[in-house]
Amino acid sequence: MIRLLGIPVFLYLLIATDAVWWAFGLLVTIGATDWLDGKLARLMDQTSKLGAILDPLIDRLYLLSALVGFVIIGIIPWWVAVILIARDGILTLTMFVYRRRGLPPPDVIYLGKAATFALMSAFPWILAGHADWPGDTAAGAFGYAFLVWGTAVYVWTGGLYVWKAMAVARTFPVVDRANTGHSAVSP
Repeated sequence: MIRLLGIPVFLYLLIATDAVWWAFGLLVTIGATDWLDGKLARLMDQTSKLGAILDPLIDRLYLLSALVGFVIIGIIPWWVAVILIARDGILTLTMFVYRRRGLPPPDVIYLGKAATFALMSAFPWILAGHADWPGDTAAGAFGYAFLVWGTAVYVWTGGLYVWKAMAVARTFPVVDRANTGHSAVSP
């Protein structure tokens, strides 16, 4: 939950105050605590259904807020944000294919996790590239390289999820919940 509360703080630091280093620090801290929290939960067998739902949702909210913030302050082109946001929007729509057939959502494609990691890694580097310090050029280049790679793989894995949903739509009939009494499995 603390990560969720960090989103408006991040946007405030980025847009309202132009506190690039504070926004950078917040992104790095939140990324590190997200990783540590997930690692500890798995090691201690403390995973939960709620955590499995909230964690990727909060990741998407961070992705969205960083993209919007970066477009507003002019450090990434708007079309990059549109591509990434559209990918998530399209994948959200594919969930209806599974729900209408009483099926759980598809398994995670680990290459998609790598793409999300690349994008989340790109953001602090891009910010560091827009701060005034001796390493800003290298940091920016590194960040934009992660952004390009992450965007390409993010779109590719999005296509794989859509392909899976289309295969499910062709293979499995729609469950008529009104007549059978069955309900779709919630994602």
